[in-house]
Amino acid sequence: MNNLLDVKALSRSKDLPFVAKTLAQGFLHGSHASVQRGVGIEFSQYRAYEPGDELAKVDWKLFGRTDKYFVREAERESDTNLWFAIDSSASMAHVNQAYKNEVGALSKLYFAKILSATMGYIAQQQGDNVGCLALSSVQPVFLPLMSGYKHWQRLLLSLNKIKAGEHFPHYQHVYAQLQTMRSSGIVFLFSDFYQTHDEIYQLIKQLNHKDLEVIAVQLEANDEVEFDFDDVVRFQDLESQDEYLLSPKVAKKSYMENRGLFNQQLQVFLQKNGLTHWRINIDLPIDEILHQFIQERQRVIMK
Repeated sequence: MNNLLDVKALSRSKDLPFVAKTLAQGFLHGSHASVQRGVGIEFSQYRAYEPGDELAKVDWKLFGRTDKYFVREAERESDTNLWFAIDSSASMAHVNQAYKNEVGALSKLYFAKILSATMGYIAQQQGDNVGCLALSSVQPVFLPLMSGYKHWQRLLLSLNKIKAGEHFPHYQHVYAQLQTMRSSGIVFLFSDFYQTHDEIYQLIKQLNHKDLEVIAVQLEANDEVEFDFDDVVRFQDLESQDEYLLSPKVAKKSYMENRGLFNQQLQVFLQKNGLTHWRINIDLPIDEILHQFIQERQRVIMK
């Protein structure tokens, strides 16, 4: 792993442009420079220069940064459309209870914003088009596709407008935006998939299109995954506001069984509809997640 600044330390500033730019630049100039072209979408592949290789294929900019010769083996055929669809329902305000009193503790929503802003920065560096949609039952935030640094700044403004609250919208509430997004490209759908009804499933079906790849990014905190609480805890359902006073030792077995069933049903649905399922623990370092995504994209490209 490279020595990127800890995202939790960075997030204390609550300055999304600073956090995203620092993470993106650190990632681009770090130990993963050999796979840095693209935003995890259509990465060019590199290998070390060998005698007999065409000099035209040497990446001289990369040489200037690393003092090593790398040869491009593949180039993207065209720019890519990259969408960030972000669930902004109430449950996305969840913060790992172990960190809730710490400065800079990350909610699922803020983590999604950081990841979107960081990948958006890398995308605009390559000339790709980016856009976003906040999935809210109140007022959806929508940013059409465009490229360039100024547009990345517009993306940041749009992300800053997104607040967690209310419920996940019915797809008809954002129907016009969904139709715009159905052109070729990639949609990252950030959510914890905690909906009372099937709104998010219906929305996914609307996005399902042969020229569009939808990546379902399931966000979860470590306390949800492990359920390691010692004392009696008052739990609150952020969607319904219902509260429950529970003994974790008594409830853990049932909780883990229900969570396993929930994840299994979600996985089956996503596979049936041809979506890539990407589970992310928001308490892990973000550079690990970016690296994981790059490796996954390269694996898909090389098939």
